[in-house]
Amino acid sequence: MNLNQNHFELFGLPPTFDIDLSALESRYRELQREVHPDRYASAPQAEQRVSMQLATRVNEAYRTLKSPLERARYLLKLNGVDPEFETNTAMPVDFLTEQMELREALEEAVESESGAKLATLRDKLQGGRGALLVEIEGQLNAGAWKPAAGTLRRLMFLEKLGEEIADAEDDL
Repeated sequence: MNLNQNHFELFGLPPTFDIDLSALESRYRELQREVHPDRYASAPQAEQRVSMQLATRVNEAYRTLKSPLERARYLLKLNGVDPEFETNTAMPVDFLTEQMELREALEEAVESESGAKLATLRDKLQGGRGALLVEIEGQLNAGAWKPAAGTLRRLMFLEKLGEEIADAEDDL
């Protein structure tokens, strides 16, 4: 195993958005068996340190590739594209309008303590998220990096709102 390999190389996967999650999971287990620090408990400290570094690297790569959003972000990074989360806040007007409506619906559901309204909102959000995942997959597979960065920014908005809905559901 080489610490300089990218995440896809580490797991023996092609650098595409659509990956075989079962192959990822299987390879993750293999790599963990190889580098887990428990296997090196009686080894010299230098080997223990290397094992810890490798295990950390495998875990980081696995978490990144398992998450569609993090995988998209990583693919953009590999192709030299900065999604500019901190500096580029431009979004399509219709998307921002929809976000405002969704946030208002969330506030209303929370105020009325309606689990049914929260569930409906969560389902609507999942539909929008699914459509954006299909869109970004096409963009990334076609090498349309800049448009994919914009789609990723929109996905991040939906993820944040999804977390807020989940928190509201937990509070009920």
